[in-house]
Amino acid sequence: MEERKKYEDNESKKNSKSSSSTNLLKNKMFKKFIQSRWYPGIFQWPVLIVFTFIVYELLVGPSVAHDNFGTAGTWVLWWPLLPIMLFLLGRFWCAICPFGLINDLVQKFVGNNRPVPKFLRKYGIWIIDAMFIMITWSDHVWGVVESPRGSAVVLLLITAGVIFSGAFFERRTWCRYLCFLGGVSSNYTRVGMMELRATPEKCAKCKVLACYKGSEKADGCPMFEFPRAMETNAECNFCGNCVKNCPNDSIKMYPRVPTKELWFIRKPKLAESFLAVVIMGIVFVQNITMLAIWKDILSWLEGVTGTTSYYVTFTVTFIVAMLIPIILLSVTGLIAKKFNGDSVKQNFARFGYAIIPLDLAGHIAHNLFHLLAEGKSVIFTFVELFGINMHGSTALLDNGTIQVLQYILIVLGALGSIYTVYKIAKHTYGNKNPIKTTVVYTILLVFLAVVNLILFALPMEMRM
Repeated sequence: MEERKKYEDNESKKNSKSSSSTNLLKNKMFKKFIQSRWYPGIFQWPVLIVFTFIVYELLVGPSVAHDNFGTAGTWVLWWPLLPIMLFLLGRFWCAICPFGLINDLVQKFVGNNRPVPKFLRKYGIWIIDAMFIMITWSDHVWGVVESPRGSAVVLLLITAGVIFSGAFFERRTWCRYLCFLGGVSSNYTRVGMMELRATPEKCAKCKVLACYKGSEKADGCPMFEFPRAMETNAECNFCGNCVKNCPNDSIKMYPRVPTKELWFIRKPKLAESFLAVVIMGIVFVQNITMLAIWKDILSWLEGVTGTTSYYVTFTVTFIVAMLIPIILLSVTGLIAKKFNGDSVKQNFARFGYAIIPLDLAGHIAHNLFHLLAEGKSVIFTFVELFGINMHGSTALLDNGTIQVLQYILIVLGALGSIYTVYKIAKHTYGNKNPIKTTVVYTILLVFLAVVNLILFALPMEMRM
């Protein structure tokens, strides 16, 4: 225990030293902008206007996805760029998200600001996991991406949930405890390159607690975070409220080494690791259903299940794809138990986080195909709004180049995950067999990476 505490103290000092030398809020112009009343509204309102137009276009525009600007803007541009933004800027998107602004407006005029129900605080992560799984399933079964009207319905249902939550509950209850996109964002942000923290020495003397409670300058943290006690950026959306409210200039914002936050998680949560593992299975599904061999797989499944119902055949595929990484991580935890002494559940919760870098890489690699193979469709559908018809290939790069970029991403993601396993093992067990535990999980990660590489090597078909 003394060795682990000494290691943690040394790492804490290193982190503090590196963060203090790169604190972005030392830049007076940047800090003044974050503290101004313009931020983040200067981004929120334009995004809300674009969002409103996108929904309108999805509802009344062309019914064919290929010709609809709303579909192209949502699934070809925004969705592929989102995980990249999460990696580079953390949950900055959540600061400017139109749903967050809608929540704030509803709360301002008709909000009751009731406390968050206890069951949401306790089971919110699992609800988010379930919502993410259900929405992904419904996309494939009902063709949400291929249907502008379907995409509009999903966005309007989310809007209704945000309005309901904002009308009854305090702060951004929806964003923290119910938003499926927020759950994915919180996982990916842990891999990201931006961090916000308070200065413990300054906060220890503070009696005001304005960072959480708020002040005349700004509301308290909308995500229920207490900056002085934060150990993760998973729920921080860089809204700037704590920077505005802090009377002691305690808040720091700085770049960090990717995956670093994953190395020192004190209290691993099973639900967060479960989501990380499930995402790996979902990426498999997303890739498989875009392959030319998908029709052959469907025919085989129809023979096995005895039905031609796509609901049944896809659901079977979906469940199996999610179960494979869950079972593999559980079996790996059973083997690792012999070296580190933790239970299978403890190993699953702790090392499930190490899959997140590979998750993010796989997610970006998959969406890169949409962005680079269908990117020009955003331009084509936009100019068509003004009566200008443009035709031709929608590709920004050729398939060979896209595949090379996908391979590079998967390799980098795998390396990031393997190094994360080593750092978690070293941090948790000290010198007690960290290498043996690392080797066991490395075999799993290499296998998952190879499966991804094989899937990306096969020819993909466009969904739009």
